[in-house]
Amino acid sequence: MHPRPTPRAPASWPCRAATMLVAAAAMVAAMLALVPPAAAAAKRALVLDIDGAIGPATADYLVRELRAAKPGEVGIIVLRLNTPGGLVASMRTMISAILASPIPVATYVGPRGARAASAGTYIAYASAIAAMAPGTNIGAATPVQLGASPGGQQPAAPADTETRKVINDAAAYIRSLADLNGRNADWAVDAVRTAASIPASEALKLHVIDAIADDVPDLLRKIDGRAVNVGGRAEILSTAGLEIVTAVPDWRSELLALITDPNVAFILLLVGVYGLIFEFLAPGTIAPGLIGAISLLIALYALNYLPINYAGAGLVLLGAVLLAAEAHIGAFGVIGIAGIVAFVLGAIMMFPAAPGFALSPWTIAQALVATAGLFLLVLGVVFRSRRRVVIAAMRALLGAEGEAVSWQGERGRIVIKGETYKGKIWRARAAAPLRPATRVKVIDRDGLVLVVAPV
Repeated sequence: MHPRPTPRAPASWPCRAATMLVAAAAMVAAMLALVPPAAAAAKRALVLDIDGAIGPATADYLVRELRAAKPGEVGIIVLRLNTPGGLVASMRTMISAILASPIPVATYVGPRGARAASAGTYIAYASAIAAMAPGTNIGAATPVQLGASPGGQQPAAPADTETRKVINDAAAYIRSLADLNGRNADWAVDAVRTAASIPASEALKLHVIDAIADDVPDLLRKIDGRAVNVGGRAEILSTAGLEIVTAVPDWRSELLALITDPNVAFILLLVGVYGLIFEFLAPGTIAPGLIGAISLLIALYALNYLPINYAGAGLVLLGAVLLAAEAHIGAFGVIGIAGIVAFVLGAIMMFPAAPGFALSPWTIAQALVATAGLFLLVLGVVFRSRRRVVIAAMRALLGAEGEAVSWQGERGRIVIKGETYKGKIWRARAAAPLRPATRVKVIDRDGLVLVVAPV
């Protein structure tokens, strides 16, 4: 007989629990392995609206949103773009942020009727995905200060060395962006040199853009599965069905957009100058000086972001100084008129032409009216103050003696004796004609004319 085998003791409950945990972990890992990495990470599509001229506020808004976006939460950033162009410095800041973003950036020229002109063309070429809505256009990338004509027509041929440098630099820049994302570099250079502009359908045929989409959800469906270059590495987009979230500009961006408007900055500059002038006229009133100082500081902060012509700014400053001098010296309008002329010429020259950043002629006209009004007010104050001083002095002359200098009929001029008024010539009248050197005495006054009688 064989011995009966000893029964095996049942496994303890901790061992069974550990076995179940290991099995569960293996099952979860297998399930996660079946999910594409891009889809697991891409929880939403972040939409940034850029509608208007490219400027400091736009660049600040874009840079801050790109830095705040986390790759684990955002799968793609869509720039919904509609712009006539803008400032080169702000455009380059935005492009640098787009190229440095670890999250794919798609520029979508939309909605229908929108455009990506000038700086917008460069931004589209810098993005991992460039798309347009039907009925939109892109191009006219010639630097505006070179005088590109509207409508995408060919500008004047570059004549001087500086102009050629600017155009060649812009052409090389947009070509480098085209090569980075594999787009049509020849057309991009043509858009810079001849201000060419094309609609969405032609842009797709020429491989200027990657897709035409009716809206953002349609764009996300069409670019799903595309290979893009993000930070120098290839990435497969997984964008279908992403939740769309729009990030609107906050109060900081809105405030920066307001004060960097050349018209607002110029008005703040005027308020600052006028406030200080009023403070100088009436020291101790505090309010005009305080408001003027704050406005002037805000204006200088805004002008720091804007391209300005320093000759124009110098003329504006000179005009303000001349107006202040008129207020204190009282040159009967000569200095004030020179100040107004310098101020207006400086205002016209101060801001160079740029889409969305030109000083409005209406603003200049209103500034001229306000400046002229201030000038007349100051001149009136000066005349009234001088009249009061003269009348007070004439009252003090009652009873004083002097002698006639020149005389015709009943009117002439006299000089008053005494150290206080020595050498001072006064207009006078008498009841009878007087001879020169006749001693006279002041007995009354008639306005600004002394009434005298022979001693």
